[in-house]
Amino acid sequence: MIAFARGTVVEAVGDRVVLDIGPIGLVLVCAPTTVVELRRGDHAELHTSMVIREDAWTVYGFADADSRAVFEKVQTVTGIGPRIALALLGTMSPDDLRRAIATSDEAAIMKAPGIGRKGAQRIILELADRLGPASFDSASQSTSAQAHGWQGSVIAGLVSLGWPTKDAERAVDAIDPAVATAATTAGAQADVGALLKAALRQLDRS
Repeated sequence: MIAFARGTVVEAVGDRVVLDIGPIGLVLVCAPTTVVELRRGDHAELHTSMVIREDAWTVYGFADADSRAVFEKVQTVTGIGPRIALALLGTMSPDDLRRAIATSDEAAIMKAPGIGRKGAQRIILELADRLGPASFDSASQSTSAQAHGWQGSVIAGLVSLGWPTKDAERAVDAIDPAVATAATTAGAQADVGALLKAALRQLDRS
């Protein structure tokens, strides 16, 4: 298992980061909220989790070990794979998820692309008492991340549905500003579900 990767950022676009780690360049799949914090030329260290399938070996990257641990535990939930687990972490922080599980807040979990009510209920049921307590100081950090990261979360959702990254980025840019404002000012977290639907409408028109 690869525990972490450290190197120079060659590319950070959509849900991909390419790290120059010496003789090779390593592609890591990341939540867009992680990608947007990186720039070409930055020296970065990302915690990693490798998922092996018959047709691919994929390395997922995370800004911290807690996010990686939550990513791996979310995949133990019935019907949840790495893509949906990553989309969940692109929508909410690990502590946001802990609080949602502790309070049985299905609506908060359902804001993640690809998670419906039954999926949210399974996450709450199967992860209860398995993620540990939330940190006391994470609320303000989470709010800040949401304020800057909803675009990335929507892009990740569209990509997980099969749309090319460039098309997803154009669709997000084309969302009606009034819709975006309403979805991002209604509460502490952006309504990613509403924004995803708005982006899909843009793609349907193209």
